Amino acid sequence: MELSLLFKSIVDQDNCPIVICDLKHTIVYMNPVADQKYAKHGGKLLEGRSIFDCHNEHSNELIRKVVEWFAADKSNNRVHTYFNKNDNKDVYMIALRDEDGILIGYYEKHEYRDVDSTPLYEMK
Repeated sequence: MELSLLFKSIVDQDNCPIVICDLKHTIVYMNPVADQKYAKHGGKLLEGRSIFDCHNEHSNELIRKVVEWFAADKSNNRVHTYFNKNDNKDVYMIALRDEDGILIGYYEKHEYRDVDSTPLYEMK
């Protein structure tokens, strides 16, 4: 099986929004949860557009600074960008790198702090 299909499935099965951008700041992929979360802004239609169209100028400047930091050193890979108290979640920017550690893009990752109360191994 092709490895890229496995990676796409990992992203698609995540229960948190994931928005992937290239170094031109173009949204190249949004997982299904991100499509739903950002539906009022266009959802899937945001793919191919600039991430800067989705943020104010202050946020865009912060995005640029984080990407510059990612590019400065191969060990610069994760930045905590936001805590949303209402949703009890943290938001991160994560560097995407090729096999040689060269920066090729980045993504936005949401992580919820709520304890999962689903019974272990429940398969309903």
